[in-house]
Amino acid sequence: MGKKERLNRTEMLIGAEALEILGGSHVAIFGLGGVGGSVVEALARAGVGALTLVDMDRVDESNINRQVIATYDTIGEDKTEAAKKRVLSICPECKVSTFKQFVLPGQFENIGAFSRFDYVVDAIDNIAGKIAIIAAAKDAGVPVISAMGAGNKMNPEKFMIDDISNTKVCPLAKIMRKKIRELGIENVAALYSTEEPIKTGSKTPGSMSYVPPIAGLMIGGYVIRELIKCNDKKTK
Repeated sequence: MGKKERLNRTEMLIGAEALEILGGSHVAIFGLGGVGGSVVEALARAGVGALTLVDMDRVDESNINRQVIATYDTIGEDKTEAAKKRVLSICPECKVSTFKQFVLPGQFENIGAFSRFDYVVDAIDNIAGKIAIIAAAKDAGVPVISAMGAGNKMNPEKFMIDDISNTKVCPLAKIMRKKIRELGIENVAALYSTEEPIKTGSKTPGSMSYVPPIAGLMIGGYVIRELIKCNDKKTK
């Protein structure tokens, strides 16, 4: 038993070389909510060797309906620590770094150089922070994928991943497209939904148990395939 047994079925699909690539990869995930937490879950279960987790919040009872790290046992814990404990319970050899902080432009100093990451995932809600993450990743030459809105949705079959310039319907994606275009940034992958947002009458987005996690697992799968360059016969 152990690592070899745990990853045996993954190796059947992608081969030993790709599994080794995942084990040597370092991914940063900004935002550990319904989407980001499930990104972390997918990467940990695939054997990604190093994860940097960034989030300011603590687990709240209102998170339980959709966030994989949220249970009655983790209420009140920093999301970074709850996520780290979960990762290490799945993949004990994973190197996990945590940063409890808001993500705003010019506030990445303590996180360190983005160039050490093999992939960056933006799963936060704040627009200025999302732009800052994307810009920092692009400046470092590191690929990045950004999650658009997953709230007020019921149909996960409407999720897709494409260049952000091709997104439609999603109100957040519309704002992000404009700001990214103004900065001259190109080639940014985004997960978004073509489902019209459900109008709830509340400023707080409604959420369903399965929708944000499916978005996160899709992003996790995309990152994994990109890391191993999923284009050879073994992984088609």
